[in-house]
Amino acid sequence: MKFCVEPATPGGKILGRLLQTGNHPAMLPVRLALTTIVFAHGAQRLFGWFGGLGISAAIIFQREAFGIPAFLTVSGALLEVFGGLAIFLGLLTRPMAFALSVDMLVGLFKVHLASGFFINWHFVPNVGHGIEMNVAVLGLTLCLMSYGGGAFSADRWLAPS
Repeated sequence: MKFCVEPATPGGKILGRLLQTGNHPAMLPVRLALTTIVFAHGAQRLFGWFGGLGISAAIIFQREAFGIPAFLTVSGALLEVFGGLAIFLGLLTRPMAFALSVDMLVGLFKVHLASGFFINWHFVPNVGHGIEMNVAVLGLTLCLMSYGGGAFSADRWLAPS
């Protein structure tokens, strides 16, 4: 059984507008790049994968170092893992890209801005990572918010244009 949402028209449904996407294959590498970055980052915080802290230690670290409440640490990690998977599938691409851009803006202003622009791979002692990666991720999310998931996306199947 195939579900179809009405395509976006001036009087169309909101969900149809959110799902509508073009058919260009260029959004696939954008989705894959974004997924790789945010899923891995979220999995570090949520599960302790890829050398990460895991959720308990992440909550303590982000609260003590940056004053970030536990619910924001947990919701950010969940968003990065499951929002990253949704972006991979091209499912609810625009809303997920928007949510991830808000997540990156919080990290940019709350955590990384004080360290400048560059990632600082420990070349500068006692300086954290700058906003460089946040800016790159924001660029990817803006592309997806503007265009949608493109070809090979679940959104394309759910709301064909």
